[in-house]
Amino acid sequence: MIRNAKPVLAAILSLAAAAPVVAQPGYVYDWGPPGRAWDLRGPGVRLLYPELREDRRGRAFVARNFDRDGDGWLTRREALTADRAFDAIAGADRARFDWEARHAPPPPPPGYAGGWNREGMRGYHFRQGREGAVFDVSDVLFRTGSAELRPGAEARLRPLAGFLRANPGVRVAIDGNTDSVGAAASNRQLSRDRAASVASALEAMGVDPGRFRLAGRGETAPVASNATVEGRQLNRRVEVTLIGRRAAEFG
Repeated sequence: MIRNAKPVLAAILSLAAAAPVVAQPGYVYDWGPPGRAWDLRGPGVRLLYPELREDRRGRAFVARNFDRDGDGWLTRREALTADRAFDAIAGADRARFDWEARHAPPPPPPGYAGGWNREGMRGYHFRQGREGAVFDVSDVLFRTGSAELRPGAEARLRPLAGFLRANPGVRVAIDGNTDSVGAAASNRQLSRDRAASVASALEAMGVDPGRFRLAGRGETAPVASNATVEGRQLNRRVEVTLIGRRAAEFG
């Protein structure tokens, strides 16, 4: 049996309390499913602040950030570390600490609404089509005569991908088009492949491919004369339609 146990214990607790603890960004504030109580056991529980010991969210904060073994058993050192971290985070008015605000996602940056980039979507210059809001993916985003997207094309599609992720009910028509140069069958295949490349880029950015309707229309739907260089450039495009949406939403 250790003699003078109380002084030894007091010295240990003093050292633990004196150890510098800096509140770092990145603490987990998610308290998990509604049914989980985050019960804590061990000698450290009684050392926790009431805001940490008696509140389910406080217990979750302790368990998820300071219970190193993840077994619900809290040592004195772990409890004191949690208390000091909470001091640094909550400040003097611990009782008014807003757990809900800590758990909430950060506000969107300027220009974003509903989780998507409003300015980026406006930059597509949507027009109203028969099925919905339409914009063109220009021929210049593809390698010449190829369905391969050029470097940087994904950045052009990123605002669209963000909008589609934030609005999972929106379906998308992706229609490839070419000019009249070359064989009609080759043009249909190229236009289909370009539509598929746009769809693949959106899928890589987290959009469910089951929402896409692809078509290769070849040279059958020109928007300008194929007799001029400028007209042929306009005809080589991929039309992206947000089915059922109004172009005015993005104006």
